[in-house]
Amino acid sequence: MNQFEGVANTLFVPLVARINISKRFPEYFYDEKALELEQYLPADASKGASEYSNMASVARYYNMDKTVVEFAKKHTESNVVYLGAGLETAYDRLNKKLGSSTVHWYAADLPEVIETREQVFGQRENETLIAGDMFQMEWVNKVDTALPTLLIVSGVFQYFHEEEIITFIKACGKAFPQGELLFDATSESGLKFTNWFIKRTGNAAATMYFGINDSKVFAEKCGMLLLEEKTFFPDALQMLGKKLGFVTKVSMKIAEKKKQVMILHLKLN
Repeated sequence: MNQFEGVANTLFVPLVARINISKRFPEYFYDEKALELEQYLPADASKGASEYSNMASVARYYNMDKTVVEFAKKHTESNVVYLGAGLETAYDRLNKKLGSSTVHWYAADLPEVIETREQVFGQRENETLIAGDMFQMEWVNKVDTALPTLLIVSGVFQYFHEEEIITFIKACGKAFPQGELLFDATSESGLKFTNWFIKRTGNAAATMYFGINDSKVFAEKCGMLLLEEKTFFPDALQMLGKKLGFVTKVSMKIAEKKKQVMILHLKLN
C-alpha cells in the first residue's frame, strides 16, 4: 500500500526538495528519512521543480535546523513545536545532534495531514502529533507551556494575511511565557516569483499573500523582539560554489542582495 495515497500534492514540494538536494549536495544538506520516503512518491511529485526552487526550500531547513539545535542545547529541557508540520522530518535529522538535551517534539497540522504522518512515521519516542487548525490555538493545550518553547512555522505564513498572522503571534506570546518563534518570510517582490513557481507545479489555487519588507517593523507590529534575521543562501553559495547551475547561482545572489527570502527569529515575551 502506498503511504501517500490521497495526499495533497502541495505536501510533496518541500519533501521532493529535501530528497533532490540530499542526492546532489549531501555536503550541504542530507536528509536520510526523506530519501527513505522517495519510493512512495507519485510519479509527478517533482512537477515544476527546478534546482533553484529545491535550493530555496532546503536552505530554509538548513538555516532553521541550526537555530533549533542551538535552542535545544541552551536548555536542559524544552519543547520544539512544528506548526503546519506537513511531512517535516526534522525529528529524524536533529535528534542525534542534541546530546544530553531533553526535547519534547510536537508536530501540529490539519487532521488529514496528521493521519498521514501517523501512517508514514508511526508513534515515535518523545513526539506528540496534534490534529487541528494552528490558528485556532487549541494545540496549545497539548503542550507544557511552562517549558522553554521554540515554535517553528515553515512555509505556512505566506498563504495568510498579515492581520491573521499578527493576531496569531500575539496569542502565542500570551500562551508561552518562555516562547520563541522561528518562521520564514518572503519580500513582497519575492512573492511574485514564488506565485509564478506555484502555478508551474499545478497548484494555482495556493496563492501566497503575506510578505515582509522590513523585519524590525513587522516585529514591532507584533510587539515582539527580533532576535535574528537570516537570509537563505550565504552558506550555500560559499559551500557549493561552481557546483550550482548558472541560473540557480544568479537567482540566489539576487535573492540575497534584495533580501527576497529570509528567516525571522522572534522572542515572544
